[in-house]
Amino acid sequence: MSRAKRRICAVTGSRADYGLLLPVLHAIQQHPDLDLCLVATGSHLESHYGHTIDTITEDGFSVDAKIPVNLGGDDAIDISQALAAVVGGMAEQLDRLTPDLLLVLGDRYEILGVVQAALIACIPVAHIAGGDVTEGAFDDAIRHAITKMSHLHFATNEQAAQRLRQLGEADDRIHLSGSPGIDLLLATPRLTTPELEHRLSMQLRERNLAITFHPATLQREEAEAQLEALLAALHNLGPDTGLVFTGSNADPKGDSLNRRVADFVSSHTNAVQHLSLGQQAYYSLLALSDAVVGNSSSGLYEAPSLHTPTVNIGDRQKGRLKAVSVIDCPVETEAIEAAIINAFGTDCSGVKNPYGDGTATERIISVLAGPWRPDELIQKRFVDRQPCT
Repeated sequence: MSRAKRRICAVTGSRADYGLLLPVLHAIQQHPDLDLCLVATGSHLESHYGHTIDTITEDGFSVDAKIPVNLGGDDAIDISQALAAVVGGMAEQLDRLTPDLLLVLGDRYEILGVVQAALIACIPVAHIAGGDVTEGAFDDAIRHAITKMSHLHFATNEQAAQRLRQLGEADDRIHLSGSPGIDLLLATPRLTTPELEHRLSMQLRERNLAITFHPATLQREEAEAQLEALLAALHNLGPDTGLVFTGSNADPKGDSLNRRVADFVSSHTNAVQHLSLGQQAYYSLLALSDAVVGNSSSGLYEAPSLHTPTVNIGDRQKGRLKAVSVIDCPVETEAIEAAIINAFGTDCSGVKNPYGDGTATERIISVLAGPWRPDELIQKRFVDRQPCT
């Protein structure tokens, strides 16, 4: 008698985690022993963040459940209420879907909510990208909290795997996979320059920048001032540099930053703003840009594989492992401008990405396919480790 398929419930809350999860979702869908159910929540369901659930269905997936968070704004109360909505909604969906395992990626508050619901429902959790460090955002604490509520860990690098051990996770639960986002990036065909220009509704210049700036959530009161420093530096580069902005996350102050960028774009003919480009257009933009600018993890995770330099601004990604193509700078107009000019002259052709080689998905799937049993996986122990001497 054949073994029943294991039902893997994957949850995505934003365009950011979806892009990294995508190759794993496809692989689960195609595996003979695995059954995928997919839950969408967070900014995927919000029109002012691009209603990116449309991208999910265009990619050929059926969304088995939608958990709206009804973001009315971007202050701390709005985000906390959204988190509560995710916990309650996910509890209901877990009861209905009855998965054997919950699969999540990253460090956003929506993912914290679904993992909390799984903990109470006694459903084991597999977590991708635990053990990283981002000292400038509350994502750091969320990521570590998710680790302690998870039962399988897929680390993107050895430093992260070591932190998971330091957090008391057992060796046999930690798997060094690399980032599946690199698998997707390397496998996605690029748009030609004319095709990308059509998608952007913009003619590219001699030099071009891909720009994403999120609130540093532990410094939220400074978000607008930090963005102003960046915009001033970009203005100083002049009209011969093309500026392509992508949207800020659904974090505290995220809406405010998106509105300010829209104002900037309206007065600069060399600039456009797209809240969400989709994977192919975004990767094509990274590949054709002279630098990635801002404070998004994409500049650290993905840009090195395309040999594109990154200007990493401020502390949002502080502590995260970086390739040599990443140029750190403070949130000061002159420093940002100097770093961008430095990036224009940086040769990244030989850069190696520390987050993987494009084979993470097969490593993750080999673990998800078993052998394991949910009732055994759910039992965890804290591993006390001897301090280094």
